[in-house]
Amino acid sequence: MPGKASPAPDEAPETTAVLDEAHVGDIRGALGTISRHELPPRRPWRKRLLALAAIMGPGLIVMVGDNDAGGVATYAQAGQNYGPSLLWVLLLLMLVLMVSQEMVVRLGAVTGVGHGRLIKERFGRMWAAFSVGDLVILNFATLVTEFIGVSLALSYFGVSPFASVPLAAVALVVMTATGSFRRWERFMYLLVASNLLVYPLAFFSGPKPGSIARGLLVPGVAGGFNSTSVLLLIAIVGTTVAPWQLFFQQSNIVDKRITPRWINYERADTFLGAVITNLGAGAIMVTTAFAFAGTRFHGRFTNALAVAHDLSGTLGHAAGAMFAIVLLDASLLGAAAVTLSISYAVGDVFGAKHSLHRGWRDAKAFYGSFAALILAAAGIVLIPGAPLGLITEGVQALAGVLLPSAIVFLLMLCNDAQVLGPWVNPRWLNAVATTIVAVLVALSVILMATTLFPRLDVPLLTEVVGSVVVVALLVGAATSGRRRNAVPPVPAEEKARWTMPQLALLERPRWSPGRRAGLYLLRAYLVIAVVLLVVKTVEVGLGH
Repeated sequence: MPGKASPAPDEAPETTAVLDEAHVGDIRGALGTISRHELPPRRPWRKRLLALAAIMGPGLIVMVGDNDAGGVATYAQAGQNYGPSLLWVLLLLMLVLMVSQEMVVRLGAVTGVGHGRLIKERFGRMWAAFSVGDLVILNFATLVTEFIGVSLALSYFGVSPFASVPLAAVALVVMTATGSFRRWERFMYLLVASNLLVYPLAFFSGPKPGSIARGLLVPGVAGGFNSTSVLLLIAIVGTTVAPWQLFFQQSNIVDKRITPRWINYERADTFLGAVITNLGAGAIMVTTAFAFAGTRFHGRFTNALAVAHDLSGTLGHAAGAMFAIVLLDASLLGAAAVTLSISYAVGDVFGAKHSLHRGWRDAKAFYGSFAALILAAAGIVLIPGAPLGLITEGVQALAGVLLPSAIVFLLMLCNDAQVLGPWVNPRWLNAVATTIVAVLVALSVILMATTLFPRLDVPLLTEVVGSVVVVALLVGAATSGRRRNAVPPVPAEEKARWTMPQLALLERPRWSPGRRAGLYLLRAYLVIAVVLLVVKTVEVGLGH
């Protein structure tokens, strides 16, 4: 590794916004250690790869963790009901993941504080309450689906939910509250490695390259667009790009003590994770698409446990067991990351100690909130007669509906010159992110309209809404002026040392009446969309 350098401003906790002194020091990753004052190596490649191995973790874990229980069920449903026709969605979502999480990388490394804290300090308590409140509600619902996954996975092997769910809950708490970031990250790496079983599963299903190529390159849905397929599309978006990812990765970067000088390495970690995640999602779709093609199971998805049993019938018991193991692994990894994102956010907003470097006695609120959420979600899953499959799809779709709001705040923070200084978004990135938000809002508009008016022509509606989105984006591009608070270029060495000052020293951003009205309008629309999503999910569950 490279030689030492004198202490830089980005490492002095008294001059930065870092809230917990445990967030300052050496980087102790699962696969290596980097000294607090170490500089990135220029050569040879061996040293660069060793540095990447030490930095890796936040990006890989957040991405693979996103293929959680709900993700496995949603991708399996897409393949079983629609064949490989929805694979193209994953290519688009890989770009969305890279764009959104790259912005998170910069926010975490440059500011030294979590997402919830930034929203509170820059936009006020009300918007922080909305954002963190959305996170807590959505994440708790997501956590319930993770324990549904544990219950279903181990049920395949004959284990009662009354044994499997409590054991998983205790294991998650013990695994997290070790007082060692490195030990926790190694646990996560074991779960990430187990996720690789999806690839032999896809191979055993007998995939047809021509059909896969068409599914990747030709946008469409087998059987055409309708309100049910739009609901599944939103669920795929919500399970692939979830709001909790923003909160988790930013706080995990801070907790791992990654500073601006290591941003390029963390970007590589994030992009690699995005590729692995979408390949894994595609492997699940391919498995169910080709294993069930031409059988009585095609188009009859019920839940992930049924998929394991159906795979056992079509590909053999080993395939069913492998799918159940993948589901269990995804559930545990997702539960660990989703719950931790809430504990990070709560600690960040309320100023409590919140670091995996601390032991249980030194961070009681942090670990206590983690344990309470785990136990509460596990208890809900044990309620007899709960509609587990319906809950799973509804939660993923809810994440998709709430995602635009999360990305809007992310965009505003990444254009705040006082927060990111020379690291603010370039114009092209703002254009891409704005397009992503517009497309996500368009999908939820289609879902809302088809829920209110079930007999609408969905393909025609899609064309109309799409045309409106394109026109709105073109008008916005034509009328957008020069970005406010633009930061002039700075030398690379100075940029690598720049960190956000203490939050109390920053001027509060001034909102134009148009921006304020737009945010309130978005919030009101999302409330309506969530209500209608619940209605649509119940309708699907009742078979209408």
